[in-house]
Amino acid sequence: MSNIPADLKYLDSHEWARVDSDGSVTIGISDHAQAALGDLVFVEVPEVGRKLKAGEAFGVVESVKAASDVYSPVSGEVIAANAALGSAPELINQAPYSEGWLVKVRPSDTSEITKLLDVAAYQKVVDAAH
Repeated sequence: MSNIPADLKYLDSHEWARVDSDGSVTIGISDHAQAALGDLVFVEVPEVGRKLKAGEAFGVVESVKAASDVYSPVSGEVIAANAALGSAPELINQAPYSEGWLVKVRPSDTSEITKLLDVAAYQKVVDAAH
């Protein structure tokens, strides 16, 4: 059973979004996604300053089994990228909701958050994948 925190929002492509206290949005991939991929060996995230559109592919996570694009849940500007993943992509496997975050974005349209999946809707996506 995948770990699906209730305080996050999700895309059906298995990314999560957390609205932080400063209004920024932290983005990563779900526990289900990292488990399906297996041991991650490479992560590519965008540079700080890049503008993202909701639904746009912005990075890649690569395991020994497969490579997957990562999609942005919201539009906005990248204000931080998790540099630790360059030398330690396994942080996503070990802690996908904390140390394994990918980027932080300053959203340009906060209403996009309301369109994302809640925990119950995302659980249905995960269940359908099995």
